[in-house]
Amino acid sequence: MNFLKAEWRKLAIINYEINPEVLLGYLPESTELDFYKGKCYVSLVGFMFLNTKLLGLPIPFHRNFEEVNLRFYVKKKEHGIWKRGVVFIKEIVPKPALSFVANSIYKENYHTLPMKNNIYEDGNELLIKYSWKDKNWHSIQITADNIAQPMEPDSEFEFITEHYYGFTKKDDKTSEYEVCHPKWDFYQVKDHELEIDFSTIYGQDFEYLNHHKPVSVMLAEGSDIKVKTKRYLG
Repeated sequence: MNFLKAEWRKLAIINYEINPEVLLGYLPESTELDFYKGKCYVSLVGFMFLNTKLLGLPIPFHRNFEEVNLRFYVKKKEHGIWKRGVVFIKEIVPKPALSFVANSIYKENYHTLPMKNNIYEDGNELLIKYSWKDKNWHSIQITADNIAQPMEPDSEFEFITEHYYGFTKKDDKTSEYEVCHPKWDFYQVKDHELEIDFSTIYGQDFEYLNHHKPVSVMLAEGSDIKVKTKRYLG
């Protein structure tokens, strides 16, 4: 059953390599860390949620909004097949009702903060900026060529975007939900700017990211998506 339908568009993705031991305390039971060419990744992702419907119904004033999240990559073997997914450290949205639904039903770690976006197309160039505020404003900004290109097989972009499950850890329980979408096109990134204090937003475990450059920066076009109803794992 589809719990949510929407579009995820213009996904700005900032990738860092991180010590796997930092993530072990966040790892849901029955999952294990997923690596790309021996590297353990954590990603800061900002994007637009558009035309959002819950159980097939549009919710007034909650259809179009920004989200920024910090996530890492896991996998779980089931009946001899690997399911690849993500675990969210924290997800930030601009409206309290969104946080309430996600935290209550999906047991995710959503927080509500003031947010804004700037998406600007100028001929052959794209400017994408997502901002959010606690005491200060934080932001992700990417400048890219305005020509979408198809995903390359076995690429880093494929690894980052082709994780189709969300796994959540709540006390001693793990839940799983599937996210369905086609393969995404990407835009060639020309430049990026990042204004964020990771320790303030995500805790001391991620203070390390304040002092390290990302290993890669990506901009995905996105697509229509469907989020299926969650299930608890035994």
